[in-house]
Amino acid sequence: MTDSRLRTREADESTDERADEACPECAGNLVMDEERGETVCGECGLVVETDEIDRGPEWRAFDAAEKDEKSRVGAPTTNMMHDKGLSTNIDWRDQDAYGNSLSSNQRQKMQRLRKWNERFRTRDSKERNLKQALGEIDRMASALGLPENVRETASVIYRRALDEDLLPGRSIEGVSTAAVYAAARQAGVPRSLDEITEVSRVEKSEIARTYRYVIRELGLEVQPADPESYVPRFASSLEMSDEAEHRARTLLQNAKEQGVHSGKSPVGLAAAAVYAAALLTNEKTTQAVVSEVADISEVTIRNRYHELLEAEQGLTAA
Repeated sequence: MTDSRLRTREADESTDERADEACPECAGNLVMDEERGETVCGECGLVVETDEIDRGPEWRAFDAAEKDEKSRVGAPTTNMMHDKGLSTNIDWRDQDAYGNSLSSNQRQKMQRLRKWNERFRTRDSKERNLKQALGEIDRMASALGLPENVRETASVIYRRALDEDLLPGRSIEGVSTAAVYAAARQAGVPRSLDEITEVSRVEKSEIARTYRYVIRELGLEVQPADPESYVPRFASSLEMSDEAEHRARTLLQNAKEQGVHSGKSPVGLAAAAVYAAALLTNEKTTQAVVSEVADISEVTIRNRYHELLEAEQGLTAA
């Protein structure tokens, strides 16, 4: 085909494309209405095409600054990973995109890439420290059933402790556990020190000592644990009714008004309130079962149980 014929053919194709983009009624220019998903004629208003696919973002922006903030690529960053999720992840499975197994040469190549990728991700001792600590935080939070916001907060607390050089003389596991304990209390889903100790790799005394040190040095505002925050978890584990759970909350509220809760373990008060509420609503349970769920002694439940009932009677008499 000669150059003249090729140019003529290209001109004809471009003319056809322009004809396709013109209105079939008045040959006017077509306009895309993105809000309605329609293609309409700008001259006569004829709707040429409907229900078009919107390939734009699912969010709206009302100014340039908001558009820049909302524009994104890839997954969001997170403090729960030592590199904030910005590095490359190579799948451990030796398969291609279609699920087919790789050849021996390809497997060896991928293994080398994984090794070097892992080395690049942790370039110095600080990053290795952070990677180990965040792994511990994720493990303990999973074992305790803590939500993602608690894991995020615990990761931020540990990063602050690392940046302010609070780790010398203390174990990575100890500071990680203290961060989880503090984050859970800040988020209003506290776990008892005994529960934290069960999933940690350090002793209870070290956790308590490190926790006090971290919140003091970082200036964290951690309110005393509210006994009522333990009630839903205990009631769910015991499969109690909503009525019994509400009764337990009422007992604790009465105890607060009477000042009985002062100086008492919030876990013990919550366990005693759950046990007392079960008896008051004629639901079968025992101190041994409640003790196992709350991880507290039966003696404590008996003592707090009588105190809660006396506080309610005193409030009723008044």
